Amino acid sequence: MAPDSAENRTAGILWMLATMFCFISLDAIMKHLLETYSLVQVTWGRFFFATIVALAACAPRLRTLAISRSPGLQLTRSVLLMSTTGVFNAGIRTTPLATATTIMFLSPILVTLLSIPMLGEKVGLRRWIGIMLGFAGACIVVRPWQEGLGGISAGVMLLLVAALLNANYQIITRKVRGDEPLTSLLYTAVAGAVVTSFLVPWFWSWPAPLDWLLLIGSGVAGGLGHLCLIRAVRVAPASVVAPFSYSSLIWATLFGFVIWGDWPDLWTWTGAAIIIGSGLYIFHRERQQHENR
Repeated sequence: MAPDSAENRTAGILWMLATMFCFISLDAIMKHLLETYSLVQVTWGRFFFATIVALAACAPRLRTLAISRSPGLQLTRSVLLMSTTGVFNAGIRTTPLATATTIMFLSPILVTLLSIPMLGEKVGLRRWIGIMLGFAGACIVVRPWQEGLGGISAGVMLLLVAALLNANYQIITRKVRGDEPLTSLLYTAVAGAVVTSFLVPWFWSWPAPLDWLLLIGSGVAGGLGHLCLIRAVRVAPASVVAPFSYSSLIWATLFGFVIWGDWPDLWTWTGAAIIIGSGLYIFHRERQQHENR
């Protein structure tokens, strides 16, 4: 970790903003490609070309970084990330990008909830209130009262599952000890590329030249996003950079409006504000708890 200075904090924030831009660019590319190509093929492109980025980043120390002290946990993480990506891709096919991003904001809240049985952590009353507010915000975004639970679209249901899978992925990530972040990046990218490469021949449709560039771009955006995230938490404390992960809603709204003409309605903005507020409050309480230990 670099010394905690004003310059490093600014650099960390900028790296986190770049991280969110890369990840939402990835989501926008995949949503566009899914209008033409299969779920498996688009997911393959994301992992295959991210593997090239990961191998390039790890090349100077590849032999060292390829060895994990927790291979079982790394493989579990990889399966969870592949599952999250696949289910998320299925969900964004029919869901506006900003709405999908807002639903995925539930993941940190679900992490707090899952940390009780999976990590043995204690959650106090204030964080429970934050959790309940977060779920209230999700209800406002999903609006089950309009047509009942049966009226919730399949896309939204898939995104809720993706948020839960992503929370489990983050929980397992917390359990990994002794591995460098680049090792984790290498495992998830390679595992995803290997699995989808076995499946993709049965779902393949030869891409147009521009779509090849987009497939490559999805992997590059995903790989660079993870590298930017690693850099962000190296140069500045997580407590400084983490809140800026919510900047992804700005990018998602911008991409969604420019490409598909989607603009979040008042219900979505209200729910997003509640979810973001509860997420920031839970993060603040967790930071205070760790500082008091």
